[in-house]
Amino acid sequence: MTLEQKHLRGAASGQVVAVRGSVVDVRFPPGELPAISDAIMIDWDLGPPVLAEVQQHLDAATIRAVALQNTAGLRRGTIAHATGAPIRVPVGEAVLGRLLDALGHPADRGPALPADIERRPIHGAAPGIDRRGGELEIFHTGIKVIDLLAPLVKGGKAAMFGGAGVGKTVLIMELIRTTVERHSGISVFAGIGERSREGHELLLELKQSGVLARTALVFGQMNEPPGARWRAGLTALAIAEYFRDTARENVLLLIDNVYRLVQAGGEVSGLLGRLPSRVGYQPTLASEIAEFEERIASVAGAAITSIQAVYVPADDFTDPAVAEIFSHLDSSIVLSRDMASEGMYPAVDPLASTSALLDPRLVGEAHYRTAQDVRKTIAHYRELQEIIALLGIEELSAADRSAVRRARRLMRFLTQPFMVTGAFTGKPGRSVELDETLAGCRAILEGEADDWAESSLYMVGGLEEARSREMAAKEAT
Repeated sequence: MTLEQKHLRGAASGQVVAVRGSVVDVRFPPGELPAISDAIMIDWDLGPPVLAEVQQHLDAATIRAVALQNTAGLRRGTIAHATGAPIRVPVGEAVLGRLLDALGHPADRGPALPADIERRPIHGAAPGIDRRGGELEIFHTGIKVIDLLAPLVKGGKAAMFGGAGVGKTVLIMELIRTTVERHSGISVFAGIGERSREGHELLLELKQSGVLARTALVFGQMNEPPGARWRAGLTALAIAEYFRDTARENVLLLIDNVYRLVQAGGEVSGLLGRLPSRVGYQPTLASEIAEFEERIASVAGAAITSIQAVYVPADDFTDPAVAEIFSHLDSSIVLSRDMASEGMYPAVDPLASTSALLDPRLVGEAHYRTAQDVRKTIAHYRELQEIIALLGIEELSAADRSAVRRARRLMRFLTQPFMVTGAFTGKPGRSVELDETLAGCRAILEGEADDWAESSLYMVGGLEEARSREMAAKEAT
């Protein structure tokens, strides 16, 4: 007997009275309605019970719930049981190294989880202000452009914004690998609306890199009902909160893709009959995002650091969902389609990417000044690009030509080969310390690389590797 079945003894029972796709209406005896967000179990003869979450009270005896599993074949008159609690998912050491679905069931063909494993509700309150950790500690990733221009903080939230095909998932996979190797702690990955191919590739990559044993994976796949995709993020968050609050571990929570969580919420809202809001989004958009994002926080002694991928529809950064997610972040990493088309990977836009932590009081005067000088030089180059396209670089002043040379070299220096792409590119990955990044950028700004070929700085680690490449090229000629 499962824990859910044990929990149902003595619980109120009702009957299914309507089924419309993932939406199920259930009539209970008067006075025994389950609460909003409680789980109900629907027994049927086509397989294991269907789990649904109560969303509305239609009248004194009827609730409307959203099923998190396929309801094809579900009939009216089927018996449903109230559980008296929200959906509960397994947490603890046993979920590390495993791939789970939105309900916490293993989806990796591995052994079943222990029968006595601890379970926690997926809904919870954000930690109070009096519990929050007050210290700011920079979270180094080993990725030059992020550490320089959009630094992350332990216990903070950062997101990577970009359209389709600009490298969000690759960057997330690299961050899993580098941060698990550089920082002790637990990683929890939430794949929301992911393709099964992407989940399989991620599982293999984590096995090969040796970090799977400290990682829990939660997937709400693209072909699953919207309710499952909608709650996959909360399942991952419940697991992360357990390691933060009970095990006192630092947790890295990676989410790919938050926009698909919003989309799933929109599908559920439409199924429930709510009138759409701006641009067709659900009217509860702001509260859904806030409920999710505000639980990602640090407490005294342990932190959840979150790095999220956000799909930007049609590259429109004014989209209501994108704008709402922006408001909850400490760091925003914007991926540029133009840079990706030029082969500048990671395709992080150095001007659009920002961080509230890029402050001389937090990162130091040298880091702040170098980052500002890099941005200023690249911004000046972009202002001159139209003139160069029309008249040629020869028409610029000597000072402007020098600025263009340095900006182009800086942009190439901020590219970097990743460990997770080594099998495809043939280039071994690089992880670069912040001091090495700052020294390289400062040297380029001061003109040390003015006579170097741009290719010497492309896809390298530190400046010394670029110098060695330049010397080898000169010797060869």
